[in-house]
Amino acid sequence: EENGHQNKRLKRDVDEDDAEDQSKKSPKRKIVLLMAYSGKGYHGMQRNVGSSQFKTIEDDLVSALVQSGCIPENHGEDMKKMSFQRCARTDKGVSAAGQIVSLKVRLIDDILEKINNHLPSHIRILGLKRVTGGFNSKNKCDARTYSYMLPTFAFAHKDLDVQEEVYRLDKETLEKVNKLLACYKGTHNFHNFTSQKGPRDPSAKRYIMEMYCGEPFVRENVEFAVIEVKGQSFMMHQIRKMIGLVIAIVKGYAAESIIERSWGEEKVDVPKAPGLGLVLERVHFEKYNRRFGNDGLHEPLEWTEEEEKIAVFKEQYIYPTIINTEREERSMANWLNTLSIHDFNSSAVEMQASNKNSKNSSDLDGSDGCDDDSD
Repeated sequence: EENGHQNKRLKRDVDEDDAEDQSKKSPKRKIVLLMAYSGKGYHGMQRNVGSSQFKTIEDDLVSALVQSGCIPENHGEDMKKMSFQRCARTDKGVSAAGQIVSLKVRLIDDILEKINNHLPSHIRILGLKRVTGGFNSKNKCDARTYSYMLPTFAFAHKDLDVQEEVYRLDKETLEKVNKLLACYKGTHNFHNFTSQKGPRDPSAKRYIMEMYCGEPFVRENVEFAVIEVKGQSFMMHQIRKMIGLVIAIVKGYAAESIIERSWGEEKVDVPKAPGLGLVLERVHFEKYNRRFGNDGLHEPLEWTEEEEKIAVFKEQYIYPTIINTEREERSMANWLNTLSIHDFNSSAVEMQASNKNSKNSSDLDGSDGCDDDSD
């Protein structure tokens, strides 16, 4: 009897939703939204329903979807009702230039303009595409590309007396940075680059397709550079730890052999670079595009027409936030001061055997975690 009443109530709720849909004359359809946002002041992307203490990007997004009339209010309270899924779960303070979310919405007129009218200026919906009914932005994503913007004085050797605004990265140091970053390419056991996985956890193995540091450039009298990394997926803190370890090596705190050691089962102390400079650049859907991109019903999930809007948003909101926050809060400079307390020499027996010069033994180390944002 109770089940009967419950079913009637559920049917009544569904009927009310359907009636609301018909009155709007806007059927629900599965779509993806291309999002860009500056993550400063937010506790990441993913919404924590019932927790208003930590504001997330999705809190503002869901509010805008409800206010614009794209989704009923009860779908905002229970995001499963609109089949919502984000492609990457960016961490606290992390920004995005090409985040993708999938969901069912009412395809109202001027939908992008209406959603953006209810969003703060540092969160923008830059594009929309129809997708297949079963599309899930996280599961269908083949790879993710992140960038990490940092002041180049982070690569200055620890024995140099560096004036931050005067420092300029020389060609030889940039080549060394790129040689070390290239070591991450391929499939490796990244258990040391996250706090969440043990050395024998199969899911700690991750595939990195590309990782390099671009040419430096000057902003606000400080030289910066951008590291880009493309991988199938990343664990919590993985990217920040990958970069943190390279910085420790280039600065002379750890030996190059520590990267190789970090793939092994032993625990390695890997420093985690600040989250400020991390940006989700783009997500890749090669398999989906091959199957559905040219089927005559769906568009490939590529955003060439939106590239200019993405570039403008980055120049307007993401880069200035990173630069100004670094200047005001000195997150990288303060973090660099903590490198000396890390134990890059944890495997003493192995290090003594491979390193006859005890003076250099303090340079060796291992790895331990990362920062990310995707799964």
